[in-house]
Amino acid sequence: MHRRTLLTGLAASLLPLASAQGEPGPAWRRYEVTTTIDLAPRDAAVQLWLPLAGDVGPYQRRLGRRLTTDGRATLVRDARYRTPLLEVSWQSAGPRAVTLVETLSTQDRAADGDALTPAEQRFWTAATPSLPTDGIVGATAARITAGQSEPRARLRAIYDWVVDNTFRDGATRGCGAGSIERMLQTGLLGGKCADINGLMVGLSRAAGIPARDAYGIRVGPSRLVKQLGASGDITHAQHCRAEMWLAGEGWFPVDPADVRKLVLEANLPMDSPAVRAQRDRMFGNWEMNWIAYNHATDIALPGALRPMSEHFLMYPCAMTAGGELDQLAPDTFRYRITSRELTA
Repeated sequence: MHRRTLLTGLAASLLPLASAQGEPGPAWRRYEVTTTIDLAPRDAAVQLWLPLAGDVGPYQRRLGRRLTTDGRATLVRDARYRTPLLEVSWQSAGPRAVTLVETLSTQDRAADGDALTPAEQRFWTAATPSLPTDGIVGATAARITAGQSEPRARLRAIYDWVVDNTFRDGATRGCGAGSIERMLQTGLLGGKCADINGLMVGLSRAAGIPARDAYGIRVGPSRLVKQLGASGDITHAQHCRAEMWLAGEGWFPVDPADVRKLVLEANLPMDSPAVRAQRDRMFGNWEMNWIAYNHATDIALPGALRPMSEHFLMYPCAMTAGGELDQLAPDTFRYRITSRELTA
């Protein structure tokens, strides 16, 4: 099969050249993110899923998307979250290549003011397999928030507890497993963003605060803290964040995992001025040198023959009859992600 660029059919729904929201103003940063995948010379049928960056909130806008592949590409959505995903499949031996180019604009983010219906509030406080809200999770949340009745104060108590009691473990593979119940049961509160921010989300839900992870990737250098940026080859720069909904404020962004990343990678004590400043800033703000893919925790990939190993789609995921390729080994999986900031 010859490699082709999709310009019709799927392109009508998947590959618009510009966002309907129009070109952002000068306060926005623009990025081009390119994912290249080469699965040859595998000789079995292959299914591939890629997360897509899009208009997930007022802080991020999709400007364009281009796809070139020799496989069958389809825009699909998972059943629970209705998250748009790119599925590419091949049924016979031969070249298996994908190049996805996404162009986006981002704007540094504070609370966004969105309202939630009662049904949406229930959805974002519900337990999921990796985010239980009863047992030790519920008991820990109750202990942390005891004596606090105002939602923002309850949220700040959870945030401070997570920052003070967790640690970033550089030996953790990828972004971590996000097994928050096991973390609390063992008392081993180390890991990376899916562990630390996942704990933030689970404790918040257990306290009755709508909460969700935002799975994405760093795409540019930080203007504030060099350890919290990435550009060029960003194949290993995946990062998830957390946001909680507060009445009167909307979705409220936090990132305790990046506080712990700064402590580890800058070798700074928790009470240093730099850490204190970022700790306060990351309660209610995200620097948007990062793009979001989705909020889909415990996602079920549509059409997959088996559940994937991770409970989130933040990396490319490919499956063959022999099993799933290792998402966290891009050299053997054979994928690469790059980014560059665009000038106006």
